[in-house]
Amino acid sequence: MSADQPQLPRTYGGWRRRRGIGLWGLGPAGTFAVLAAALVLVLVAAVHSATLVYVTPPAAVAAGLGVARVGGESLAVRALRRLRWSLATARGYTAYQSTAAAGYGREPALPGVLAPLALVSAEDGYGGKYGLVWDRRTGLLTATLRVVPASTWLAERADADTWVANWGAWLASLGHHPMLKWVTVTVDTAPEPGSTLAGSVAHVIDPSAPFAARQILGQLVEAAPATAADVDTRVSLTFDPQASPAAPKNLAAAAAETGGVMYGLESALGTCGASVLGRLGPAEIAGVVRTAFNPAARAQTPRTTRRHSAGTGTQRIGWAGVGPMTAEELPSHYLHGSAMSVTWAWCEAPRQNVTAGVLACLLAPGPYPKRVALQYRPFPAAAATRVLEGEVNAAAFRAHYRHRTGRDETARDAHDQARARQAAAEEAAGAGVCLVSLYVTVTVASPGDLPRATAWVEAAADSSKVRLRRMDYSQAAGFAAALPCGICPAELSRRFPH
Repeated sequence: MSADQPQLPRTYGGWRRRRGIGLWGLGPAGTFAVLAAALVLVLVAAVHSATLVYVTPPAAVAAGLGVARVGGESLAVRALRRLRWSLATARGYTAYQSTAAAGYGREPALPGVLAPLALVSAEDGYGGKYGLVWDRRTGLLTATLRVVPASTWLAERADADTWVANWGAWLASLGHHPMLKWVTVTVDTAPEPGSTLAGSVAHVIDPSAPFAARQILGQLVEAAPATAADVDTRVSLTFDPQASPAAPKNLAAAAAETGGVMYGLESALGTCGASVLGRLGPAEIAGVVRTAFNPAARAQTPRTTRRHSAGTGTQRIGWAGVGPMTAEELPSHYLHGSAMSVTWAWCEAPRQNVTAGVLACLLAPGPYPKRVALQYRPFPAAAATRVLEGEVNAAAFRAHYRHRTGRDETARDAHDQARARQAAAEEAAGAGVCLVSLYVTVTVASPGDLPRATAWVEAAADSSKVRLRRMDYSQAAGFAAALPCGICPAELSRRFPH
């Protein structure tokens, strides 16, 4: 007798950590700094050897801070972040009071990195309105789509493969849009009471419907569990209008140029296993931000995409009632109003080939409000080839260096070199290249729930084979990364190096 062979789950290529030409895990700048320090010691020894007694200890400490790593980061980077946070605390930059901030402008501002943002209502070209978040400092515009992803667990393997392939093609197409800076996919989950379902059903029941139909609906509501899960999936697209060949002169022209680019991306996204419900309106964006700062306001957040037809052109809309009254950034968590949040960033993605549901445990709803954001920063199509060629050359340099120094090749080194070559081959066949970051934020209303919430998130990440690192001394920026506001922590670190 022959038994049917079980069908193994389909696996896909995973992520690869970017590694440039460097020694001891350092980048090019760190490697040259270490080599320059060593050269200085050699020159000092040649000129006046007695001076080495005073020069060697500081050089050794500096080299140790640059080479030694904790949680995927060098000690020098961690010390620099701690120093910058201490300076910001001394100057009062980590605390926020809405009454004090309101005195400096005509409209209320959000705390921290969200302060330069303004909410804009723009026309969609079909007589409706949608919301844009405008960064007044950089000119970036962010629009958000609400989507409903299809579950791969209830789909045929061929359908799931098609969705994954279309998603890869969609990401590859991002490199051909010079205006697009990054895309943030956010899955927002939170528990909600069962009364929400009862209220929603009671609101849509037609009193003139047959009694039997109304009775069946009532029985279904009574049989529903006492608690339910609120799941909201958003795709935020951040654009730089100044990168457009049209070079728009004002905000209205920039919004029109952004809307034109969004049409193609919005329609193509529907083939990736996600139904696009529409663009978020200004009230919905404000509601999402308000819910993040005040989880108790989730019941009042507008959920359906509403098209506002009143008015013409672009209109500025204030953040009144959206932000918290007070906010304070602490080293390990972020206080905002009566709630507190903790944010992690991944320091290592799954090393092996992954399945379509690799992040299912991390994205699943739980007892606390949580936001998981995957941020994609595409390389321009012309630069993707150079980037991957540099990665292949860096892997070859490390292999040559190991051979010259007589060290054996480890299994991880061989796997990394093979992945670099595979990525270059896939790009030559038409694939795109993106830098990917992941941020996880959990919010609690009571300090006593914080240890349980952090343990729950870290356990879910372990189940998804993802290593998380708490964003110590950067909690405010991490908190804002998962909001539909176009915040990119990597870009902020380059924009404000000091």
